[in-house]
Amino acid sequence: DSVEEADFVLVNTCAVRGKPVEKVRSLLGQLRKEKERRGLLIGMMGCLAQLDEGQQMAKKFGVDVLLGPGALTSLPEALKANERFFDLTFREDVLDYIPPPPKGALSAHVTIIRGCNHHCTYCIVPTTRGPEVSRHPDLILKEIELLKQAGVVEVTLLGQNVNSYGKDQPGFPSFAELLRMVGGMGIPRVRFLTSHPVNFTDDIIEAIAETPAICRYIHLPVQSGSDRVLRRMAREYRRAHYLERIRKIREALPDAVLSTDIIVGFPGETEEDFQILLDFLEEAELDRVGVFAYSPVEGAEANRLPDPVPEEVKEERKARLLEVQARVSLRKNQRFVGKTLEVLVDELPEPGLAVGRTYRDAPGVDGVVYVETDGTVRVGERIPVRILRADTYDLHGVQA
Repeated sequence: DSVEEADFVLVNTCAVRGKPVEKVRSLLGQLRKEKERRGLLIGMMGCLAQLDEGQQMAKKFGVDVLLGPGALTSLPEALKANERFFDLTFREDVLDYIPPPPKGALSAHVTIIRGCNHHCTYCIVPTTRGPEVSRHPDLILKEIELLKQAGVVEVTLLGQNVNSYGKDQPGFPSFAELLRMVGGMGIPRVRFLTSHPVNFTDDIIEAIAETPAICRYIHLPVQSGSDRVLRRMAREYRRAHYLERIRKIREALPDAVLSTDIIVGFPGETEEDFQILLDFLEEAELDRVGVFAYSPVEGAEANRLPDPVPEEVKEERKARLLEVQARVSLRKNQRFVGKTLEVLVDELPEPGLAVGRTYRDAPGVDGVVYVETDGTVRVGERIPVRILRADTYDLHGVQA
């Protein structure tokens, strides 16, 4: 239950930005003291483990087990070895492995594809995760069936770029076909993360529109609204293409919630570029936006770009962007006032109050529904809720 009681501590790492890397460095420093005091075994896995920086960190802090993202199934072997064990290979049995269903969980994640074939200048996923490799559809469907039998009511299909599913394997279904297959299995809610605007094709939009189980929540990272910055990022689309994609989505799914990610302060971003980005947010009217100040990552091509943006300018732009988006989000949320929506109950914080999510609210994303209930509802139920009020991110209603 705690690090102090454990014989072995395994640290899962992310290397998408500089801040999580620093958090790992700090944590490993603390664990090394425990190791020196009582012989604790330390393990590190995930994207940072695949990078030179992570491997140097592992040696410095006395990490005993180092596993890259493609070697997770080596963990039992590593523990049996009872000595320093490093494995950074990409093992195909990772994609073959079906984990046991989580006990008592309403939601679960299912990996459908690993890696990415795009090469954005700020990103190191192709280095840490390798090229795109699709998982066999039979394994995906078998895992989802086991989750359904275990009582899971919401499944999220995962991949660095789910839209490319099946393209690397002749005979595999396309992502749109996979959505229809999974949507017909009896799981009430099906989601997916993450998408790429270049690969988010019309057949995917049609599959969502024609498959009731697919949630009307789409996360489509744009990263910038300025074409000049998008070119420097090596994103393979421009502002007009992105706007055309969300127009097509809204035509087919008028009530869909659209969210995105944006990087502010990318090297070379001028005040003019930033103003173009703010104008883009007003025009696109996206429901939710995740905003990140650019942070260098070891091995990313963007590190070599000229004209870095000062930290104080990044933070100031981030604050201005969030202020603009708050107005847009409130305006978008208000469209649900007066409507009756289905809410999946996640928790019951007090008698007569439930907290949950609609088909348009994803786990772990800002935006939940606070519901006055008759006191008889249970966690895991899906109940009709009449929306009475909207905040910037949340909705408030009463059980209908």
